[in-house]
Amino acid sequence: MLEKQEKSLLKRLNKHLKTSSRNSTSKTVMSNSVTMTLNSETEKNKELVQKNVEDIVKSCQNNPEKLLEYIKSKGTKVHKLENADKILNVIKEEEGLITSLEGLEALYINSITGSGLSLKSKPMFIMRNGEIDPYYMAHQFYKWYSLEMGLPGYDFMSQKIFKIYLNSDGAILSNLTLDEMTGLKEAIERDKEATNFALSLAKHKEGSKKVLEKMKDGGANI
Repeated sequence: MLEKQEKSLLKRLNKHLKTSSRNSTSKTVMSNSVTMTLNSETEKNKELVQKNVEDIVKSCQNNPEKLLEYIKSKGTKVHKLENADKILNVIKEEEGLITSLEGLEALYINSITGSGLSLKSKPMFIMRNGEIDPYYMAHQFYKWYSLEMGLPGYDFMSQKIFKIYLNSDGAILSNLTLDEMTGLKEAIERDKEATNFALSLAKHKEGSKKVLEKMKDGGANI
């Protein structure tokens, strides 16, 4: 009887004092002294993403319109909107890949793109009409392909926390659960991977600092 009660108590404690977090391809386990991440599948998929994106971008001659056509061919909607930057700023989004949204943000994005009236939206691309900077497009394409390959960090909550984190002084970190912290870590990694790819692509053509400034500007149209 006592053993049964102890198991029940441990089960309740584990529910409130969570020590592990799992996503589609990784698991993080935390103890008093050690945090261990089991992510061999994530690492394998990261390598595939980098190789495949390099091949696709090369075959498309890093042409933004060809990359958008490739994205459309895989079932992701691409929308060209006048004043897209201003329209997206209403919900604190930038041009390029818009990951899945929920609530009023999803309703807004679905409304402006003619995607119905739903409180959930699917991943999509939204850009202004006109010329697209090739390195900004490469950065966004890398993120999209990572999402397509199922790399973690692109779920709604992880991306929401990531955007708050980018515009905060770090105070948000003290209030996050283990799941939220793990999701934020993955979102940060995905953004770094996409940025590093775009910078590497530009390395022999333009100064990395110049390209990075373009991407920070949300430079869909440079």
